[in-house]
Amino acid sequence: MLEALRAHGREVAVVGLASSGVAATHLLREHGLAVYASDAGQGEALATRAAGLRAAGADVQLGGHDLARLARAQLVVLSPGVPPDAPPYAAAAAAGVPIVSEVDLGFTALRGTRVVGLTGTNGKTTTTSLVRDVLRAMGHADAVAAGNIGLPLAEVARAAAHPSWVALELSSFQLHDCPHVAPDVGVLTNLAPNHLDRYPTLDAYYADKRLLFRHATAASRWVTNADNADSVALVAGIPGRHLRFSTTTRADGWYDRARRLLMLDDAPLLERDRLPLLGDHNVENALAAALVGAHLGATPAAIVDALVHFVPIAHRVEPLREVDGVLWVNDSKSTNVTSTEVAVAALDRPFVLLLGGKHKGEPYTRLLPRLAGRCRAVVAYGEAAPLIRADLGTGLDVRDGGTRFADVVALARDLARAGDAVLLSPACSSFDMFTGYEQRGEAFRALVAGL
Repeated sequence: MLEALRAHGREVAVVGLASSGVAATHLLREHGLAVYASDAGQGEALATRAAGLRAAGADVQLGGHDLARLARAQLVVLSPGVPPDAPPYAAAAAAGVPIVSEVDLGFTALRGTRVVGLTGTNGKTTTTSLVRDVLRAMGHADAVAAGNIGLPLAEVARAAAHPSWVALELSSFQLHDCPHVAPDVGVLTNLAPNHLDRYPTLDAYYADKRLLFRHATAASRWVTNADNADSVALVAGIPGRHLRFSTTTRADGWYDRARRLLMLDDAPLLERDRLPLLGDHNVENALAAALVGAHLGATPAAIVDALVHFVPIAHRVEPLREVDGVLWVNDSKSTNVTSTEVAVAALDRPFVLLLGGKHKGEPYTRLLPRLAGRCRAVVAYGEAAPLIRADLGTGLDVRDGGTRFADVVALARDLARAGDAVLLSPACSSFDMFTGYEQRGEAFRALVAGL
């Protein structure tokens, strides 16, 4: 695609200057393309990024977008945070300008790299990291994890030597504008309601997830969840071979609960107690990664080596420390109700749940069956606190944590007893109080370290 863009000669526009937009702009400039890059925000961090892009030869605008200029571009590259109803998107679409995500641009720029594409509502980051480690254990030492996990694919494409494999985490926002992405192996971890603050319906959200399969052929290979009804329905009829994983029944990769063994077909792979991850959801993630490896020819020994040496992902059901008999667990990455359900199920002790942030459109009532009889108290905080109290206040002890995160943690400390856990699993985005779930998780980590 880059060669065709250069031959055409007209300007390419990049909208959004977080890490993905910055990487896309640099990639385009390094291939000799004229670039207009813009971001609606302002501030010191953006100004620093803009200075670097201007030094690379890009024309940069902060504090807004020149919609007429976007409409004249030969291509618009969008950061995933720009929704389809935003004015820059609408202006480009109305003018018939092709729109792609940064991931799509990076994918077309890679040479000789094979890709495992992973999407789903929950488990994407852990499974992506597990797949990367399996690929490395197979001998692909240069394999990287990129995409929604944090490393822009355009940044990978900028390297002098491209990796042999990329484990590519794909959000629904990225998939919406990825017309060229065709993974060698695709993984769907699960599906559940999410991002209903951006999508008009659940079906619209699932439709973007289904774009992972847009280039499916009879030769395609897919790894999918046999236990998740919405996943099963979404992949029905998609061409290719489907390898399925399950923690409830026999499948291509499955969990023998009676013997506490992870299995590949009839062969035992790994004892559950050797997997350094909490919860059945992480058994699913490990089975998905194992199936990817097995399909690509990994030996069982290589798969086991990757799984047993895996370092748990920060902010995802991450045990921090035990203080006075109370285990503090950081699950800041849980930004939807389903993800919080998963985290709660991973605990084997009573707990105080920290729930709140910026509401994403889902009711919290779905948590009631998971919390009844197990949750000592819920500390509701942030913008979503009134909704949480309304949804969970009948039958549960729901306390008001306010809008200062230090007060939230202090209240949880007072409520928890020896033998309990305190679980930060907010079921909300962080953008009322923090810049992202990472900052929220690091704030929690720092407060817990000071107990």
